[in-house]
Amino acid sequence: MSQTLPIAIYYEQPNWFKPLFAELDRRGTPYVKLFAPEHFYSPEDHPEQKYSLVFNRMSPSAWNRSHGDQIFYTLGFLEHLESRGVKVLNGFKAFSSELSKAGQLVLADKLGIAYPKARVIHRPEQAVAAAEGLRWPIVVKPNIGGSGAGVKRFDGLSQLRHAIEAEPGSPDALQFGLDSTALVQEFIPAQDAHIVRVEVLNGKFLYAIKVHITGETFDLCPADICRTTTGTDLNRGACAIDAPKTGITVEGYQPPADAIRDVELLMQHSGIDIGGVEYITDSRDGTRYYYDINALSNFVADGPNVIGFDPFAKLVDWLEVEAGITANV
Repeated sequence: MSQTLPIAIYYEQPNWFKPLFAELDRRGTPYVKLFAPEHFYSPEDHPEQKYSLVFNRMSPSAWNRSHGDQIFYTLGFLEHLESRGVKVLNGFKAFSSELSKAGQLVLADKLGIAYPKARVIHRPEQAVAAAEGLRWPIVVKPNIGGSGAGVKRFDGLSQLRHAIEAEPGSPDALQFGLDSTALVQEFIPAQDAHIVRVEVLNGKFLYAIKVHITGETFDLCPADICRTTTGTDLNRGACAIDAPKTGITVEGYQPPADAIRDVELLMQHSGIDIGGVEYITDSRDGTRYYYDINALSNFVADGPNVIGFDPFAKLVDWLEVEAGITANV
């Protein structure tokens, strides 16, 4: 390699990025790990003298793993990096976009892209009034989410009122997350019981998958789904967490061209270089709704068997180009 400054990978959940680290190691690409739970910095630091770029892999679901303290800390760190002229992939704007589901819907509305109708609230007792005019069922979800954390479905007002009146912190209570903000949103029944996740790299379409759902969980992290639609277990070494999501299966999929355009537009305006957008088609009327924009993209487990190629290889190709690293020939 002809580059002296390493790539820095800033991350919080170690299991998700083992395939990335393995690919970097295999190539001998110079890189360093910046593990968020142990990380600190000084405003006097000169990170531009240490790293060719910083790749932000912080997860908004960190609060669900007792790492919520790192979320707003990360915004400050990204701001520091960018103020020093460091190239940051999925930087301050991208991470800020991921930290507000409400903001994502505002963006979709501005761009004229369909999304499930929603209201934004900051106290549980507002949920009943916010639900007026929405189609039932509804979901209440934390504004700062990630991996389906805290999302609850309600089929009627009595269920919702029970959750509002539940003791704070109890399993039945509404969860608002770190910023005390939540969405009251229409639940969309999925056509053919699946959602689609479209991944982009360098802002452009990379691949898409269909995730066949059971309706019993909102945690659809692609790296954790380890079974195909044919019932074949994927390579266990490729699965980020050693437990498949029961009943959930995955397959490669080619979305329509207008869906790809919508996803790329959302990513462009969110400042997201690499990430995934999830959409669902309403079984009632066939409308396609975009409901989640993810700056933290966890690639599907065992990519070669699901989508026909290894997305981590393409990711490292891109990182090396962005870092100015070229292989010796």
